[in-house]
Amino acid sequence: MGNDRKVVITGLGAITPLGNSVDELWNGFLNGVSGAAKITKFDPSNLNTNFACEVKNFDPLNFIDKKAARRMDLFTQYAYAASQQAIDDSALNPPNMSSDDLDRAGVLIGAGVGGIQTFDQQAVLNSKQGPSRISPFFIPMMIPDIASGQISIQHGFRGPNYCCVSACATANNNMIDAYLLIKQDLADIIITGGAEAAISELGIGGFNASRALSTRNDSPKTASRPFDATRDGFVMGEGSGALVLEEHEHAIRRGAKIYAEVIGVGLSADAHHITAPHPEGTGAILSMKMAMRTANINPEDIDYINMHGTSTPLGDIGETKAIKSLFGEHAYKINLSSTKSMTGHLLGAAGAVEGIAAALAVKHDIIPPTINFEHPDPECDLNYTFNKPEERSVNISMSNAFGFGGHNTSVVFKKYNL
Repeated sequence: MGNDRKVVITGLGAITPLGNSVDELWNGFLNGVSGAAKITKFDPSNLNTNFACEVKNFDPLNFIDKKAARRMDLFTQYAYAASQQAIDDSALNPPNMSSDDLDRAGVLIGAGVGGIQTFDQQAVLNSKQGPSRISPFFIPMMIPDIASGQISIQHGFRGPNYCCVSACATANNNMIDAYLLIKQDLADIIITGGAEAAISELGIGGFNASRALSTRNDSPKTASRPFDATRDGFVMGEGSGALVLEEHEHAIRRGAKIYAEVIGVGLSADAHHITAPHPEGTGAILSMKMAMRTANINPEDIDYINMHGTSTPLGDIGETKAIKSLFGEHAYKINLSSTKSMTGHLLGAAGAVEGIAAALAVKHDIIPPTINFEHPDPECDLNYTFNKPEERSVNISMSNAFGFGGHNTSVVFKKYNL
């Protein structure tokens, strides 16, 4: 990348359908737990899909005071909570940080959809009672960048503060920007990731209309089945993942623990279709190739890829073709998995939660599985670590995230050695 600044991960936080901490998330992965069940947030009986991977037992007041929580959409509450966990995990302690450190600490937390629940509520209110009843907090609760703003305000972080929005690649794009800002000496610490709370009648109805969601209403827990021949669409998830990215020497000076090093990033476009992936995975190939080039590694150096793997008929095949095209024979030696089989698809938060999985795979030398596999698909013939985790040496992992609009992103993690 043209300079010697290294970027490491010093804190993690997660609010997910598998639990409201990183430990619960990781344990859920290793035990092959599905977070899917019938929707409880509203009556889904008039929709084609009546299940999702909801966050459970989340109390925002464990992280946010009551007045502030009322002025946040649920996606911001999730982001705020996951970020607080990551900050605590990193032992940053913002009240005791120097003014110079606060100037160089930023927040990049994105959302693919943003405050859709607030939008839905206020649109109904406007329709029934007129514009005079619209909340003055409507706009600041709805906009996707507000999570970054709220976290910055709470902790006094005055460094780069914004968010990228790129549908289901959102969290990866924010992590990539955070990495590049630190590499270019524009920040030393960035809390980054994504958040989403789109399990609403409008959210589920919209994705049903685009025929993206599974309709396996008789068996929600097995509905997210990436690479299985009977897959019929993704399962909506929600929550947030947050990572503290930090310049290596800064982390060493303050005695921070380090999970892994971020060594490469890639971005590309399919330039093909607004929702369908490129059938040959052309954009995915470009993204992964760039990530390896910026990491200065060879294809045979990759041990594990946390795939985008949404459980859609076209997407799983396209990503598989991309990996086979780029990695050749080594593709069959890589452990692959889709943790979306357990969390569902967290949209703008997916890349952050899956980045956590890829970083912990490197740290612990264990591959989280792809669950719910029953029926082989001849077009998906790689090692997807089906149904059970696998212990193996993991020195380098990659996490892919792709989004509507043809956005492709890849992030590479390496085992940390001082």
